[in-house]
Amino acid sequence: MWKKKSKLSDQTAVGQAGIKKKSKVPGVMITQFVEDIPEGKSHPDFTRKPIALTIQEGKLAIFKAIVIGDPAPTVTWSRNNGDVSDPKKYQTKFDPRILSDSFSVNEFGKASVTVVLNIDTLNFFKSNDSKIPFTSTVLNFLSFPHSKVRPKTEQKKEGEIDPKFWEILLSADKKDYERICAEYGVTDFRWMLKKLNEMKKEREEEQAQFVKSISNLKHIEVKGEGIASFEVDLDLIDPCSKVFVYKDGEMIECSREMEMEIKHSLKQVGKKFVFSIRDLLPDDAGLYQIDVEDVNMFSTEFKIPQVDFLVKIQEVKAMEREDAVFECVLSNPFSKIMWVGKNVPLENGEKYEISVSEDKLVHRLVVKDCMQVDKGIYAAVAGIKSCNAWLLVEADNDPNLHGKKKSRKATQAGGSGLDLGKIAADQQAKLEKERAERIEAAKTATADTDTAGGGAGDGGASSNSGYGSGSGSSAGSDGKVHLTSGLSDVYAVRGKPVELVCKLNNSKVDGDWSKDGEKVNCKDSDSGQYEFAAGDCKTSGMLTVGDAPEFDADELHKFSKPVVVKTGQNASFKMVFPPQDSLQIKWFKDGSELMDGGGVKVVKEANYSRLQIKDCLESDAGEIKIQLKNTFGTVEALSRLIVLGKPGAPKGPVEVLESTASVIELQWKPPSDDGGSAVTNYIIERQQAGQSLWKKMGDVSGDRVTFRDRNVSHGKRYTYRIYAENNEGIGKPLETDSIMAGTLIYPGQPAAPKVVSAFKNCINLEWSPPEKDGGTKILGYQLEKRKKDTNQWVALNSVNEPIEALKYAVKEVSEGSEYEFRVSAINASGAGEPSQPSSMVCAKNPNLKPHFKDPQDFMVVRAGNSARIKIDYEASPPPEIQWLKDNEPVSSWFNIVNIEGSSMLIIPSSQRSDSGIYTIVAKNSSGKTSFDIEVRVTDEPKRPGPVALEQVVHGRVIITWAPSPDEELDDRVHYMIAAHDSSCRVWRPIADRLFCTTYTTNVQSGQEYHFKVYAKNDVGLSEPSESPTWGVNNTSTFTSLPAMITFERPPSILVPLKVHTPPKGYQCFMTCAVRGCPTPYVSWYLDNICINSNKHYYITNAHGVCSMYILRVQPDDGGEYKVVAVNSFGKAECSTKLKVKGKKTFSFGNTLCGWSIV
Repeated sequence: MWKKKSKLSDQTAVGQAGIKKKSKVPGVMITQFVEDIPEGKSHPDFTRKPIALTIQEGKLAIFKAIVIGDPAPTVTWSRNNGDVSDPKKYQTKFDPRILSDSFSVNEFGKASVTVVLNIDTLNFFKSNDSKIPFTSTVLNFLSFPHSKVRPKTEQKKEGEIDPKFWEILLSADKKDYERICAEYGVTDFRWMLKKLNEMKKEREEEQAQFVKSISNLKHIEVKGEGIASFEVDLDLIDPCSKVFVYKDGEMIECSREMEMEIKHSLKQVGKKFVFSIRDLLPDDAGLYQIDVEDVNMFSTEFKIPQVDFLVKIQEVKAMEREDAVFECVLSNPFSKIMWVGKNVPLENGEKYEISVSEDKLVHRLVVKDCMQVDKGIYAAVAGIKSCNAWLLVEADNDPNLHGKKKSRKATQAGGSGLDLGKIAADQQAKLEKERAERIEAAKTATADTDTAGGGAGDGGASSNSGYGSGSGSSAGSDGKVHLTSGLSDVYAVRGKPVELVCKLNNSKVDGDWSKDGEKVNCKDSDSGQYEFAAGDCKTSGMLTVGDAPEFDADELHKFSKPVVVKTGQNASFKMVFPPQDSLQIKWFKDGSELMDGGGVKVVKEANYSRLQIKDCLESDAGEIKIQLKNTFGTVEALSRLIVLGKPGAPKGPVEVLESTASVIELQWKPPSDDGGSAVTNYIIERQQAGQSLWKKMGDVSGDRVTFRDRNVSHGKRYTYRIYAENNEGIGKPLETDSIMAGTLIYPGQPAAPKVVSAFKNCINLEWSPPEKDGGTKILGYQLEKRKKDTNQWVALNSVNEPIEALKYAVKEVSEGSEYEFRVSAINASGAGEPSQPSSMVCAKNPNLKPHFKDPQDFMVVRAGNSARIKIDYEASPPPEIQWLKDNEPVSSWFNIVNIEGSSMLIIPSSQRSDSGIYTIVAKNSSGKTSFDIEVRVTDEPKRPGPVALEQVVHGRVIITWAPSPDEELDDRVHYMIAAHDSSCRVWRPIADRLFCTTYTTNVQSGQEYHFKVYAKNDVGLSEPSESPTWGVNNTSTFTSLPAMITFERPPSILVPLKVHTPPKGYQCFMTCAVRGCPTPYVSWYLDNICINSNKHYYITNAHGVCSMYILRVQPDDGGEYKVVAVNSFGKAECSTKLKVKGKKTFSFGNTLCGWSIV
């Protein structure tokens, strides 16, 4: 056992060992008082020493240090040339996480360290003490100016206007002047405005000494999460100017460092100053001011309304394009609350609709046209109170939309689900009643003032002093007085009464009380040794007066807030308290003491204790209690650990309240484990018997435990799953047994199946439905077959896969075998009685004349490619197939491939000579059928002949060329002209689908032109024929004709119409060239009927080239077409015939695919 010292000093006391030791931290001096330190104990030492500072005069200087030692060392600070006991200038703070010491002592030794503070004097005052050695931890060096606002402790003189009124007005908006005047009872607005303008001028002159400009003033407001802040931009002239913050005229300490985490903080980012208040309490209300040096820059008043949420906002689940509604009810009227969505304040507008009821109790937020980006946490903030909830947006996966945006819905999701109007009306009535009671109480108190009187008794001592009043005779058997119960040591709370008790064997004996040897009259507020003597009997006891453990009010408020964590996270509780001797610290959860070990860690220090629970499970949730106990009493503080997790499965068994042909109603019990947060809703899924798919049927709110499924079919069985959901997710399901809707009623017998047709691999049947359906819808039919000479009926489909139609093609047959069939109707209850069997039928093909299936009658093939002509047919028995070309058998060089149901003619390496009419002939015992196919073999056309240019009229050039040699072989050859001039070197088409060999185009003098002429057909373009250059260097000139010559002439046909024979559905393009002066009017006729206004025909006239275009030729388009050109000198006409062939076919390789080139 070591010897304790009753007093410690800076010098080594007499009897101390005085052993000097080195610390691991340079500059730290350690003196050890004893030679041997017991196991588990240690002398003081620094793990972090204070650092030297150089700071400007008037700024805040902070020294930090961390010390260790067991028992906890006593920390002191000193200054070599001054006193640090002035609390206004030097403030020592103890952070439970950072023990900040510089000179620390315990029973086993002491540790000390010295640090230098350098002060740079500016323009405020000069000091010779520029270097001050300190041994301190957290010191605030403040030069306190004074605010013009009167502190709350000072009383205002009668009739005087509080300076706070003017400070608020100087920083307020003009729209708030009337409200502020009403609050402070100022009615003379003209005088107020006059004086306010004078004060503003004075204030601006004062501010100009320290700041260049003041902007972006934002008054104090609650930001959520228990933090309020205001901000202002100050462009300081001297960046080293001192900035102070006041509350109600009293300076408040602010931290500028994030790690300090004290209640008030003032942060500077560039020109912006942001002041924040943490852990908001009602006492935080007041007038806050920010000053530079001794000049006020900005004032804002923080008012905390006495309001709370009677009904909080609830989680909302909405579909895309649907509106979501959040609603809440307040305890007191509030004109406007702050709505926050995903940490961003919301404003009334196109996206959000914010409304409030007339009584200002019901507040509502509507999120319009919800999309996936809108999901998140939304909060309502009223004063320092807030509540929040999730908005969940479910995607609309409707496959019918095909990626299109769904139209907006007119429905709304969410809301509280309660009668908010009634709740608000009840609260309004309650508020009015309380208001009336307060008024009545005030009137009563005023009336009783004149009659009220009082006197308090002196509270004198009782006539019975407690010493007893007997004669002193003994009642003992031996006649002597002795103690039956002596005094014991008592510990009493300072300021509280205490009682010392002893008992004698004779209650009639008088005795005397004494304290520390002196007789006392039972003053129980004194400590010391108390004795009682009665005759020869004496007893004594020690009375010790001290303080019971207690908590700081702010720390108790912080500790009382529940700690909310998610499953798997760590939870931490911390309580700070004044250090006391012999203090026992215990932690409890739900009444059971928590010990250090496993997932629980308990830290116990002299002035704080921390509890940490690692990897929290849902079972760790509960009431957390810390107990401080010493010999004078016990104090406890309560908090709560909430571990958020998914809820458990609802409790079963599920009760079926109703089961009919149209509805099934279920009831269950809430889960025993809600996951740490209330169940918000229940989700119900359903699976139909015989199916594997689970379908969501809907959800109900958390306060309901019933569900009605109205989408059921009579006789079918269903299994249900019920999930509980909270804010953390969806828990495990409770699954029911199979439940049938209604009772079983089977349908009647259908009519016997009838054979529609029979083939070797298929038999087609049909039947009639039963007369009785059993009261429910017929879902389908089950078909069975029986082979002749057998007794077994074989089902062709299962009951779970009914045949929905009244006919069926049976393909499970063998050629030549005979079968009979029967059918059963199926409803929700199952399959009914089978029908009578059908007649016996043999599986063989009937005799059928050959019939071609959708043949194609026209195709184009590129010369050199193989041509494949495939024709599908139906015939029984199989026919003989013959191919002809132009009514002659095809060449043996051609290949013919016949398979069942189709025939193909293959022409390898086709040539132009292979073009012609090909005929397929199919013949069997039932008849003969043939079909013609026109095959055209062609290739890319050869280029046109030489191109010539001629200018007859100024500004116009006539382009002529010799026709392509392929024009005689292919009546679909036409021409295309491309040109480019000296202003643009890019070739561009200027004419297409020309069936003539001349074209007139416009030219400009001074430019050079080049032309190319292409021949085109169904296969592609030929090589171009190029014209000579026309333009600047051209020797041809236009020669003016004599004035006597005239160009007027009657119309004439330069290029007549050609005969066209396009296939049906093909395009047709007719052209002719007409000349005349003046320009003739051209009309088109079909069978002598004018078609100029018929929109089926596209008719153009470009400088005498008249064209008529038919997009898709139909049989009605066939006939005689005529072009008539008329002017004042005469008329000219030409005509042709259009013959429409059958349906076109175009082949590419072996595949028929419309218009393709082979």
